[in-house]
Amino acid sequence: MKPMHSLIVVSHPSPAALTHAVATEIERAITTASPANSVEIADLSEEGFDPRFSRSDVAAFNVEGPLADDARAEQLRIERAANLILVYPVYWWSMPGLLKGWIDRVFTNGWAYDESADGKVEKKLGWLRVHLVAVAAAGSEMYTRRGYLQAMRTQIDHGIFDYCGAPVLSSNMLSIADADTTGELLVEARRIGTQISVGEASRAAA
Repeated sequence: MKPMHSLIVVSHPSPAALTHAVATEIERAITTASPANSVEIADLSEEGFDPRFSRSDVAAFNVEGPLADDARAEQLRIERAANLILVYPVYWWSMPGLLKGWIDRVFTNGWAYDESADGKVEKKLGWLRVHLVAVAAAGSEMYTRRGYLQAMRTQIDHGIFDYCGAPVLSSNMLSIADADTTGELLVEARRIGTQISVGEASRAAA
């Protein structure tokens, strides 16, 4: 199996949170599937990433100034990876502000996409395979019944990643309310990690 490098981006201020445990299990599953696989975990809270979209970010967006060093460093992280895996808790039916700010500042015009003066968009991240893992407190039935799950997928899966051309190969929600124990959710996290490796192996063999 060809070695695979994945970047897991996790956003939760507490290292003891279930979100971090899920990210760790996904990492273990990927490397267990093939010891040649490598995984980098970007802990945005621990690393102190600044999510604020500043004047310099606006200047870079308008191609009137350089991209900030920290945003460019995150782009380079992504460029080294075959898979981008976002693991995050659901806050107000979406991702945390820290993770949204990471996307705002990193997925820039000219890198993630090119927007021309006539409004045409060139999608530039077709090579990047995305996997989304949301950790929710409420049950999946309530998310489905009230349309929250579809709203999240419209906003994140399509609104962000499809706009850049990055295919979302899996989009999962792990619900605490649906599980008898947190251990069940960690088993599901291991399944997700294994499936990511299996999918990479299948593409390499094709």
